[in-house]
Amino acid sequence: MRLLSLTALVMLAFAANSVLNRMAVGAGEIGAVEFALIRLVAGAAALALLMGLRGWGAGLGGVRGGGATWAGVAGLLVYLFGFSLAYGRLEAGTGALILFGVVQVTMFAGALWAGEAVPFRRWAGAGLALGGLAVLVAPFGAGGGAGGWSGVAAMAAAGLGWGLYSLAGRGARDALAATAGNFVLAVVPGAAIALAIGVDMAGASGRGIALAVLSGAVTSGLGYALWYAVLPALGAARAAVAQLTVPLIAAAGGAALLGEAVGWRFAVAAALVLGGVLWASLPRAALRGDG
Repeated sequence: MRLLSLTALVMLAFAANSVLNRMAVGAGEIGAVEFALIRLVAGAAALALLMGLRGWGAGLGGVRGGGATWAGVAGLLVYLFGFSLAYGRLEAGTGALILFGVVQVTMFAGALWAGEAVPFRRWAGAGLALGGLAVLVAPFGAGGGAGGWSGVAAMAAAGLGWGLYSLAGRGARDALAATAGNFVLAVVPGAAIALAIGVDMAGASGRGIALAVLSGAVTSGLGYALWYAVLPALGAARAAVAQLTVPLIAAAGGAALLGEAVGWRFAVAAALVLGGVLWASLPRAALRGDG
């Protein structure tokens, strides 16, 4: 029961990132670039504090010793900025589902690139997920929907970034240390990117800044820390299934807190994307109901 409760708390934290971004950026409380930068700094501070409590080595050598990589930093930055830019245009559930689907497809492509043997069910699952994404974004091609292709493209970039970040960190000896290191190393280039795009903190409301700090320090930083604590007990298959709930929780949060509609198109797309990922992720024995 404790493991189930902690896992549910992590999934709520992950889904909350979508809702918090939408509440802040979508409502005009703060700009997307400013939100992403504050989220990055707050997340880095929270993770560095946690690693300090664990006796993390000081200096850049200590940061990179945990498995942080510049490829991971690049993927993280693409994710953070793409995520916030998308939520100026997309609803919470739609954005979370696009992100989730693109991450899974990116991970699948990474397996192919690495020469891994890919069984038929993973091909079929990836195909279903792609079909679900096509259903979800179909109205944007005709100019309908909130945000059109710009929001979809930004969230697809975020999903690609997070997928590449995950691939870069697969060999890390300590996943939490690698995440903390990547966040810390990303602060300076992230600030440079924000400055190059244009930052206007004067235009941010106190509420927008608070939501960004909450997203960075709590639902990102502490959320990731808790996730890596429960992950060994969950195992890969149960972890993959647990993550299927995130887009659905985000959609429910968007509906309850922001009044966003959850229509039939989202329901069909969610069934295809999440069903495809479930089929591709679970071991064959589990799908048959064996053992």
